[in-house]
Amino acid sequence: MTPNPTRPVRIAVQLQPQHSPDYGLIRDAVRRSEDAGVDVVFNWDHFFPLYGDPDGAHFECWTMLAAWAEQTERVEIGALVTCNTYRNPDLLADMARTVDHISGGRLILGLGSGWFERDYAEYGYEFGTKGSRLDDLGHSLERIEQRFATLTPAPTRDIPVLLGGGGEKKTLRHVARHADIWHSFVDVETYRHKSEVLAGHCADVGRDPGEIERSTEIGGASSPDEAKRLAENLHAEGVTLFTVGLNGPDYPLDLVESLVAWRDGR
Repeated sequence: MTPNPTRPVRIAVQLQPQHSPDYGLIRDAVRRSEDAGVDVVFNWDHFFPLYGDPDGAHFECWTMLAAWAEQTERVEIGALVTCNTYRNPDLLADMARTVDHISGGRLILGLGSGWFERDYAEYGYEFGTKGSRLDDLGHSLERIEQRFATLTPAPTRDIPVLLGGGGEKKTLRHVARHADIWHSFVDVETYRHKSEVLAGHCADVGRDPGEIERSTEIGGASSPDEAKRLAENLHAEGVTLFTVGLNGPDYPLDLVESLVAWRDGR
């Protein structure tokens, strides 16, 4: 897929809510991110750190998003991504609608099927299998859409749905049916193949794949120049939303700022 010339390049930061026992450091990182010119500020939906000290400091996703909705003025906000099975989908739709209103229409509803078994075990959720969690995601997306249509007041806009993952049989089928944004974690060659698979699922449901914004994480880059080269290569394949993941407690923005400059210089 070639870039859609009408779709702007956007830069996002994922402020991972781990290893920052002082929430004020996260609040400050949100402020610095908005001041730096990013387009989207994400967190993630887990209950324990994913790397570093497994029992280190960690905060909950959606209560944090409500705080960000009040704190920020311009950036879109969301989870990259919400674990579908941690919350009843009708409740999640209501939570998303509420944060949408608090933010003045700046929420992205990021969703995934879930994978971090410790979250499930320690918080009492049924882990199931990868396949059953993906089936649950499909059912939940339908219920969320139905609940959005009945809430009073309604969401301020059609809340964009971001789905993460690259499974070819189920995940990309869900993307074709429900997503406004598809987030992947793959190299250029793999992305090209997955994009072709997604196009096939879109054809099956009568949807133009160009309607779906393409998103990826710029991870593992050792320098700003390497990050910009990777972004250029992925943009040539149609990706327009680029996210840098940052760990607490410091949340350094050097790489993010270089990508913002790259975006502005295009």
